[in-house]
Amino acid sequence: MSFELWLSFAVTSAILVAIPGPTVMMVVSFALSQGKRSIPASTTGVMAGDFTAMTVSLLGAGAILAASATLFTLIKYIGAAYLVWLGLKMWRGAKAGEALPEASKTLGRDRHVFWRCYIVTALNPKGMVFFTAFLPQFIDPTAALLPQFALLEATFIGLAGLNTVMWAMTAGSLRARFERPGFRATVDRVGGSFLIGAGILTAASRRAAS
Repeated sequence: MSFELWLSFAVTSAILVAIPGPTVMMVVSFALSQGKRSIPASTTGVMAGDFTAMTVSLLGAGAILAASATLFTLIKYIGAAYLVWLGLKMWRGAKAGEALPEASKTLGRDRHVFWRCYIVTALNPKGMVFFTAFLPQFIDPTAALLPQFALLEATFIGLAGLNTVMWAMTAGSLRARFERPGFRATVDRVGGSFLIGAGILTAASRRAAS
């Protein structure tokens, strides 16, 4: 792969990952409710999810989803329902002035953040279809494919991880700046609203490869 082709892919990917979508909304919601301590788990969850989605797409699942309207719609609505459920759970669990215990729940909290970010990112059927249509644009068919796939995945996943950190840092800073008794309930509800909005956005998305 030429440097110019890789650079074109990197620039395009950087623009694409910066556009807010369900994954970004999930990351922001965790940063608002838990602060910057959620960043490591959410970042690794997003990166692992993107790796799964890209790899599965390269193996042909994206083409299957693009061809099957029923399968695409089923997975899309399952993902949308999951996001709405998480958002409603945050709304119901919001309690004014209640602080999250630091030590005793750290492991469980981080595990839940990781898996939720992973599931939302990896099981986004529109993402799989997109990768199937997007990645071939930057492949040199005259060169070995495996090294090119590895380079493209590493580039996209690295940019996605950086984007996740930037969004989470921004949201976490806002939370820390305004944190006071009773504000936790507000940020939980704001975060829950982000997730509900992401679920509605996912459910309303059209089946398209672009």
